[in-house]
Amino acid sequence: MKLNLKKPLVVFDLETTGLDIVRDRVIQISYIKVFPDGKEERVNKFVNPGKEIPQEVEQLTGITNDDIKDAPEFKQIAKTLEADLKGCDFCGFNSNHFDVPMLAEEFLRAGIDFDFGSSRLIDAQTIFHKMERRNLAAAYKFYCGRKMEDDFAAHRADQDTEATYRVLMGQLDMYEPGRQEDPERQLPNDMDALAEMSKNNDNVDFAGRIIWKEMKGRDGETLLGKDGKPRRHEVFNFGKYKGWDVAEILHKDPGYFSWMLGGDFTYNTKQVLMRIRLREMKNNK
Repeated sequence: MKLNLKKPLVVFDLETTGLDIVRDRVIQISYIKVFPDGKEERVNKFVNPGKEIPQEVEQLTGITNDDIKDAPEFKQIAKTLEADLKGCDFCGFNSNHFDVPMLAEEFLRAGIDFDFGSSRLIDAQTIFHKMERRNLAAAYKFYCGRKMEDDFAAHRADQDTEATYRVLMGQLDMYEPGRQEDPERQLPNDMDALAEMSKNNDNVDFAGRIIWKEMKGRDGETLLGKDGKPRRHEVFNFGKYKGWDVAEILHKDPGYFSWMLGGDFTYNTKQVLMRIRLREMKNNK
């Protein structure tokens, strides 16, 4: 099946020194850029993280410190990546929870504010879990009819990227409206629908420290905007102010804002917090 694209789709995967978005770094980035006309471009890069790769990561990925010692650091390839990825939608496996936040953080560390807000973020794992609820290897066997270990080396970004791409195509084939009678089992070949299906939480920042919440009136009814859709506001999703309106807390307890900016939070979370503060300052003028 040919993807129904209006702009390029980047199917990608990262290998990293660990799972901490703040402290860990990318060691490999691989992606397939699929164009609306069906053309495909494949890119695979090793990245020097500026730190030792832990032994357990070496064993898991097969990527050694020797492999990346002469590779460029992320900041050295950031502008090239930005130019190649700008204006694209993104797809990965567990990408909305890890790969996209990690990539956004690496861009910010390199001084680049990459705008993921204009991109549709499609997570083949979330779609898979909602449809079948298994992992990548099981997804590959289920949708592609083969064992992943027979076709790929385990835990390499370029290999996992190829498998993820095949899984997404298999999902679209299996859940094609013409093949599935049950509407709940149908998956349109449409990037907006796939991005919506990929959402688990309505996060404002990638880490989910701040989330969107519908606004309620005194009677508990959802407040609607001029467009008839529910009005939403940003609320904290952690700590002592969990569930509280972010703008209200910034006014009520400015020290909390300073604590977060100086704390062990992702650059993206701090960036979102700063944008909310600047917006409120502008609105209160």
